[in-house]
Amino acid sequence: MNISLEHPEMLLLIIPVTVAGFYLLRKTKTKIVEWRMLVVFLLILALAAPFTTVTQTANEENPSLILIQDKTSSMELFSNETGTDLYKALAADTSTTLVQLTGDKTNLGDAVTQYSGTGNQIILITDGNNNSGKSLVDALGFAKETNTSVYLVEPELKTNDLSVEILGDKSVVVDNPNEFEIVVRQASNQSVSYSYEAYVDGELSQSGDITQNATQYSITPNLRQTFSTLGAHNISVKITPSGEDLNNINNEFYKSVYVIPKPKLTLVTGEPNSPLAQILNKLYNTSVFTTYPGASALNSSKALVLDNQFADNLTETQVKEIRKYVTNGGGLVVVGGERAYNYGNYLNSSFEKILPVLSKPSEYKGGRNLVLILDVSPSTAAHKTQGDILGNAIYILQNENLKDANAEVIAFGSKGYDVSGGFVFLGLAQNQATLKDKIERLTPDEESKTSLDAGLNISKEMLTGKEGELDAIIISDGAIEDSYEPGLQAAKELQKLGVNLYFIHVRSVAPSQTDKSRNYYAEMFMKELGLEKNYFHINMSERANIVFESTNKSQEEDKEDKDKEENVTSDYSLYTYSPNSFITKDVNLTSNITGYNDVTPKSGAERLVITTSNGKPVLTTWRFGLGRVAAFTTDNGQGDGSRWATNVYNGSSAKLISSMINWAVANPRAEEGTVVDSPDTWLGTPSNLTLKMYDEGIPKLKLDGNALDLALTGRNTYETTVNPDSIGIHDISGYPLAVNYQLEYRDVGLNEDIEPLVLATGGKIYNEKEARALLLKDARQNSVKQSDEQVSLKVYVLLAALVLYLGEILARRIREMRNLKNAQVEIGAEK
Repeated sequence: MNISLEHPEMLLLIIPVTVAGFYLLRKTKTKIVEWRMLVVFLLILALAAPFTTVTQTANEENPSLILIQDKTSSMELFSNETGTDLYKALAADTSTTLVQLTGDKTNLGDAVTQYSGTGNQIILITDGNNNSGKSLVDALGFAKETNTSVYLVEPELKTNDLSVEILGDKSVVVDNPNEFEIVVRQASNQSVSYSYEAYVDGELSQSGDITQNATQYSITPNLRQTFSTLGAHNISVKITPSGEDLNNINNEFYKSVYVIPKPKLTLVTGEPNSPLAQILNKLYNTSVFTTYPGASALNSSKALVLDNQFADNLTETQVKEIRKYVTNGGGLVVVGGERAYNYGNYLNSSFEKILPVLSKPSEYKGGRNLVLILDVSPSTAAHKTQGDILGNAIYILQNENLKDANAEVIAFGSKGYDVSGGFVFLGLAQNQATLKDKIERLTPDEESKTSLDAGLNISKEMLTGKEGELDAIIISDGAIEDSYEPGLQAAKELQKLGVNLYFIHVRSVAPSQTDKSRNYYAEMFMKELGLEKNYFHINMSERANIVFESTNKSQEEDKEDKDKEENVTSDYSLYTYSPNSFITKDVNLTSNITGYNDVTPKSGAERLVITTSNGKPVLTTWRFGLGRVAAFTTDNGQGDGSRWATNVYNGSSAKLISSMINWAVANPRAEEGTVVDSPDTWLGTPSNLTLKMYDEGIPKLKLDGNALDLALTGRNTYETTVNPDSIGIHDISGYPLAVNYQLEYRDVGLNEDIEPLVLATGGKIYNEKEARALLLKDARQNSVKQSDEQVSLKVYVLLAALVLYLGEILARRIREMRNLKNAQVEIGAEK
């Protein structure tokens, strides 16, 4: 039994009692003082309020269920009787409330939030496509936090449906090439065929016949278009399916485009004919200077590009001007070379404070092999720790110091198995995304057994022969009673390989996580290994913070340093470190560089492009005030033999340069005249319109000829909402707005992304037949709630003090009576 104190500070009263007691003992030298001291000690202990924790189990035979049936327009693809039949079956045996969602919008997240935390369990009959109100991800997270089990019944697909959408920028620059992505979705994953036609300003631009086998497909090549005139333009696409297709409203899509003048750029370079300068001159209204031109030249410039410039070329006054320019929203791109960064005296300069990098060599953080060993035994679902186990695994994979590590994911329940399919390099964001997806899809083992040793044995196989830093992290609810001994033996074998072992114990009410003395098996496990410092005991919803130290320099980096000393030229392949960023998401890097400036990203900066051999940053960005700063730490590609990045400015890699500048520019529209912004929208979904007045005057806007009411919301800023009632291209005083079919018809078919979120609440996923057979049984099992309750021990301590006090009095009275009797006997004898 573990005993704790509610008010441990009361124990401090023992000190004066002890001092007084010893003083009285010296004065009286009688046993009564010792007895009274013990009584007072017990009274002080009662004031400290001792208590113990016991586990209480509550069982609800007939749980209260809320059945949320999605009957919105998108559900016409599925069986219409699933919800009705299941409701009748459940209502016959337990309290069940039916809630139906109808119309052309799905507020599924709002409904889940409304009924979470009310003592009910929630059943969803839906395709999982939430398109209005609270995010379903947030709603299911709230359900988990409030201990509300959510079950998902996936209805049977009865017919197929296709939808089309065009993705791309709305504001584009005149005479610059643009790409627009045409995305086609289908409800099933069967093979479908359709033809498509894409129009630009009413003229056919692209067409073809497509056979699609996936639920989502991007038509290749992308629609490429260069607009040579300013103002409003439009793009549309129409698909004509040859097979089954329920709705035709979502077979056509409109996109509005607003063409603006080329944004102004300022380029400071000593080589005005370099490949970098040529790209900037072609895509932007570029002013070229050989030295920094001063603040006046930046007034109307969207970005400043400094190409291979010494820091000493800038005075402190000029650095302050640049700092103010960026802080107020200007963009800054600093291109490297033999006069920049570590070669340009940037280190510790006032100019470096604006940059996202330090001009000193970055440390190598690779050479690490990490294994995550995840508990997917039935207890993790029964006691609702599975979501936290998986969440902690994902949290670890996102650690910055693991970006250059290799990771392996192993799961164990009744047996162990490889989840990741071998070690995966975490330096690629797509690899992280793949691992995250695989982890989120893990479901509890059906057999009632937790075999920690099986997971550890697979880890041993994977780590045997590996070099460098070896780490293995167990993430479990700690219910390892049955596999404690074999698991301990397997862990000791891992230690012999030099593996650093960690245990993240997610606290729950699982009874098999403690022995009869309420000692945690996981904690004892790590103590026996001598790894108490590597034991993390956390509550549900918490994340363990394991500190991963940097590993030693790699052999590749040692070789690189040696090559530098010997002036050996090497090729360094580039790869995208963060492929989902604005700059890199559509860039296909196929080129190598022969050199770079050696820098270290600052805290808060984002590495976007690095070299493959050693992870050295080549493109690093961050926000500075209202502005954006990019550090491109290779050179301008000038075509002579001593230059580093000639290939970057050619072919598909060249898009990296324009994307980098576009990111730094941010808003390419000139801050002059009247600027309108209103994103394209869906029928029935309002678009938020913003109007900025840079010239004096009264703002006036008309939507299709009808005046709009504008509200002043900031300095020279007006806002309103527009909600046209027809599909097509609409006119807002010369600014285009596209309105498409209702959002309800875009996402067709089942949304499988919500499945791991449902499982994290402790619920399950069924088809209609499985739901009728198993759902009520599972709901009853989930209604068995275990909770830790405090039981006060104060009354027992007070009783002990009373017994001790009365015992002392009784003993003293007996002794006195005995002495009195003896005295009377002695007096009688004398007589």
